[in-house]
Amino acid sequence: MPCLLWAANLAGHATGPASCMRTRAMTTPDAAPTSSAAVSRIVLPAKASSVTTGSGAIAGWSNEPTPGWQPSANCVPASSAASTFTSRCSPWLAVSSASEGSCRFVSRSYAELYYLDQNDRLSREILDLMARLEKVAQVRYAGGLAAQQDVIRAQVEQSTMRNELIALDAERRQLQSKLNALVGRPTSEILAAPEQIRALPSPEQVSFAALEGRARMNNPLLRTEESQIRAAEKNRELTYKNRYPDFNVGISPIQYRGSIKEWELMVELNIPLQQDSRRAQERESEAMLAAARSRQEVVTNQVLADLYANVAGFESARRSLALTTESLLPQSELTFRSALAGYQTGKVDFATLLDAQRQIRQSKLNQIKAGVEAQKRLTEIERIVGEEQ
Repeated sequence: MPCLLWAANLAGHATGPASCMRTRAMTTPDAAPTSSAAVSRIVLPAKASSVTTGSGAIAGWSNEPTPGWQPSANCVPASSAASTFTSRCSPWLAVSSASEGSCRFVSRSYAELYYLDQNDRLSREILDLMARLEKVAQVRYAGGLAAQQDVIRAQVEQSTMRNELIALDAERRQLQSKLNALVGRPTSEILAAPEQIRALPSPEQVSFAALEGRARMNNPLLRTEESQIRAAEKNRELTYKNRYPDFNVGISPIQYRGSIKEWELMVELNIPLQQDSRRAQERESEAMLAAARSRQEVVTNQVLADLYANVAGFESARRSLALTTESLLPQSELTFRSALAGYQTGKVDFATLLDAQRQIRQSKLNQIKAGVEAQKRLTEIERIVGEEQ
């Protein structure tokens, strides 16, 4: 047995620590020393049923040990540490990404539901307004002051608004079914109409300078890349430690007729012989670390680019909302009142009144769109930064 152990230890330096080979030799004492290829199969901690190339993710991973293999603390090859880390973390990353995507969809869908409800309310207001304008046109037509075409155009506008209300109701039902599916409710159950959306934060809180550091610290993708870099650094440290010999010291008692009279001292020294293979493993660990750092740089640039784009979109939507609320909407309302007074006195025609009505409707719709777009951009910013604003 000692000779077999020593031979196995010498063979083990080709691909892995001697402790792996020692365990294999003790389990099969009558077997001959294994080759380097056999050693590589022995030291694998688990079996992979399928591998997806290109993305680095390993699918079909099984934690069932290889038959005849005994786990040991040093039995993971230095070249497979990063892939083992990625494969074990892939299920967690998939669940985290799915949960994050669901939360983001709920936030965006709630903003879209608010937009549909406000659009429906605005369309009903415009429908009531067109009904009143029809009555005004009928009075003027009865008095011979307007043509019958004005009454018909008012009725056509009402029919158009009713058709838009039907489309909005269908779109709202579809969005409600998606939200019900996300929160685990029956698909046909009716959701309460959103009364208002949250207030927007100040421009200073949503500036790129204020969010860049928080994104670098809290973004899930960047945190994942940092963990992979740390794993690659530990893998490199372990690879360089394989340069030095391993010392194993053991002591055991020898019993004679119920009493211990002697002690046995065992000293084992594993000398690394195949230096070319170890230098190749060291170069591989350095390349893996450099690749992990390059991936982190690429992901960081992409995350910051997305953050900058969403901050710019949020600022644009916020400014558009302020301009519409403070300037465009009051001007449209003033134009409509002026056109209505002019039509009643016969100074303007019905087409001018309809244009003024469409302008005020479009201004209110732009106001709602700007507010919803700002909420969507804010949701994306929170996803990138990793915390609420």
